[in-house]
Amino acid sequence: MGRWEPNARGRLAQAAFALYRERGFEQTTVAEIAERAGLTERTFFRHFADKREVLFAGADALRELLVSTVADAPASLSPLDAAAAGLEAAGAVLQEGRELARQRQAIITSSAELRERELIKLASLASSLAEALRRRGVEDPAASLTAEAGIAVFKVAFERWVEAKATDEQDLPGLIRESLEKLRAVTAGR
Repeated sequence: MGRWEPNARGRLAQAAFALYRERGFEQTTVAEIAERAGLTERTFFRHFADKREVLFAGADALRELLVSTVADAPASLSPLDAAAAGLEAAGAVLQEGRELARQRQAIITSSAELRERELIKLASLASSLAEALRRRGVEDPAASLTAEAGIAVFKVAFERWVEAKATDEQDLPGLIRESLEKLRAVTAGR
């Protein structure tokens, strides 16, 4: 290995994304990721638990933002509007990295193992969102139903956002709002 260079975590992530796109997730090893980044496997495991975590490393921060935004939302907001505030805040953070989100989604879509991991992440977000709503005084089943509906809205909006043309200017928080309005219309029988 050469001299120390900064941003080992970023270099590892960049190398992993490149290899996943070139060779596929299943065919890529941690050793290959580390080598491509000019680092050791030991360094890889200091930053990531396994090669899947390169793709899911931001999930905890996203969950914390979602929960804290719901907790800080005005008490006058309905449960669905409080959940929407959290989802839009998460969308605003993701908005910054649209191309990376597209690459990540393409990698996840190509692997059954990663699709399953993505579903687990979404279920965990729904559980955290429901708990945040309960702390606001929303009882079950309303808290769970609101959280599940909110995550469904987020998932649909996210998929539309990553699949849109690069020239499409619609932002993720806007798509979340639009998807939520469509859900409201459907449930109102419009």
